[in-house]
Parts: sequence; structure tokens; C-alpha cells
Amino acid sequence: MFTTILLDWFALHKRDLPWRHTKDPYAIWLSEVILQQTRIQQGIDYWWRFIRRWPKVEDLAHTTEDEVLKEWQGLGYYSRARNLHVAAQQIVEMGHFPDTLADIKRLKGVGDYTAAAIGSIAFGLPVAVVDGNVYRVLARHYGIDTPINTTRGKHLFTELAQSLLPNDKPAEFNQAMMDFGATQCTPTSPKCEECPLQETCEALHMGRINDLPVKERKLTIQTRHLTYIYIRCKGKTAIRKRPAGDIWQGLWEPYAPQSPKGEAIQGAVLIAKDVKHVLTHRILLADFYLLETETSPALPDEYIWVEEENLNQYAVPRLIEILFEKLAYFT
Repeated sequence: MFTTILLDWFALHKRDLPWRHTKDPYAIWLSEVILQQTRIQQGIDYWWRFIRRWPKVEDLAHTTEDEVLKEWQGLGYYSRARNLHVAAQQIVEMGHFPDTLADIKRLKGVGDYTAAAIGSIAFGLPVAVVDGNVYRVLARHYGIDTPINTTRGKHLFTELAQSLLPNDKPAEFNQAMMDFGATQCTPTSPKCEECPLQETCEALHMGRINDLPVKERKLTIQTRHLTYIYIRCKGKTAIRKRPAGDIWQGLWEPYAPQSPKGEAIQGAVLIAKDVKHVLTHRILLADFYLLETETSPALPDEYIWVEEENLNQYAVPRLIEILFEKLAYFT
């Protein structure tokens, strides 16, 4: 009953998304990667940008990581872009887009959810997707209070979703679950009064819509302080590419002194203090200085000098974009 009602709803209310007009696994995979942690409208815009610039997976594989990061700029979670580039190279090495669940999972950055989405939508593989939307719809409809971020919860919801999946319509079912959670059974203010599943929804009958799904609180948010100095010297500025093992790997940033209170700031003007930027696991607070000089200061080897007018050719994190915007306003 659940599956039939859901598919009937989807036939009337499915979202018109550009990647739903193709069975090209590259286009579908690209959409799934972009939509992780991204709003749908913003995701559509970026999907078109990538498709127009790199219409085939071979095009993406043969470009540089810097170009991919630059095109990705503004989406955040930049490991997705790096993984996307590596996976494109893997696909080219294979000679074709992998069409089994096991092979799809071998692609860099592809987990269970993304593999299930690609497999079911592009190749008709009978495997259910389980994401935030699916957790919410199933937890509410069946009145399940097992925490979704526990091993037991993940197994329970995966098995339930799989049991509801019609083997002859995996793509329709999975997309219906995504759309139903995104537009009907929303996190806040769900449309219960016009829900086709209201007669069998346990959470609605028990008055627990706002209580489900349950998630154990495990995340500890840390605060990190950063200091940047924009050095302006004869029309040039110094930047470096951030190394592996920390946030923003592969992106560029202005000079960051090792000792924020040391001599490096002598003569610099404070542009902004404690600029707040929130990431998933931490809060960043950044101080931003401008140092204008006629003599190039000695900097660590990883820094390069670039023309200020060419600075927009380098991919930078959103926080650095914000600081550059403040600099433009200040000067």
C-alpha cells in the first residue's frame, strides 16, 4: 500500500530536474555528488555549469584539479570536487561507466547512498536509496524511534526501504522517496493535511511528527581562530595552496602567519576582526589585515606571488571570498 500510494503521488508531483531527462550515468552521478549538502536550485545551476564545460566524463577527467575546484567554488565541502575529479579518471581508466553496485562503489567518494542512486536510476538496479529524506519519511510513517545515526538504525531503515522497493521500478521509487521527503514530508511544517499517507502515518496519529526521526547528539563543535594578511606589493599579492590533512585542501589562501601576534603584522592595517564562518564540525573566526609595502617580505616557500588582477583565477574557500569582499570595500 505504501509503495503504490507513493508512486501514484510521484506521478503527479515529481520535480522537473534536468538530470531526470537522461539515462547518462555521468550526468546522474554528477547531480548526486553536487546535491550532497547543497540546495536544489543552487545544485541545478552548478550541474549545468559542469555539464556545459565538461559534457562527457572524459572531458572532466582530462582537466586539472585546480580547474575543477575553481568551477566548484561556492559549493563548499571541496573534498567532493577532488573526489569527483579522481573518480572521473577512474572511469576513463575502466573504459566505461561502472554498471554494477560493487564497481560503482569503487569510485572515489561514492558511498552506499550515491551508488544506490546511480545504480537504480541509470541502470535499473533494484537497490533502495537511504538518505535524510528516506529516514524522515519512514521514521514518521512507521513510527520508528531508533536513532538514525546508529549502526542499528542504519540497518533497520536500509532493510525497510529495500523491502518496500518494487524491483521493476527502482528508479521511480527512489526518486519518489527523495521528492516526497523534500517537498511533502519536510523537516519542518510538513503538509500532513494533504498527505496521501495520512491514514497510515503513525507519527501523525501519535502526535509525534516533530519528534521523528530521532538522532543521537554526538557532534562536538570546536572554534578555530585564523589570521590572514593580504600583502600588496607592486600590484602583486602572495597566496599559497592549502596542503592535505586540513580543511580546504587544494584551495588557495593569502598569507597566514605562523605567529599571529608576531612581527608579520607590524605595519599591517586591520580590515576585519573575528569574521565568523560556520562549518559542519567547527566555527572559524578570522582576523584579516592589509599590508601595503614596496619591498617583498620573505615568505615560506609554498607562497607564490600573483598579479592582483589575476587573483580571481584561483579557487578560494568561501571565507576567503568574504575577506576579499571586505578588502574591496575597505580600499
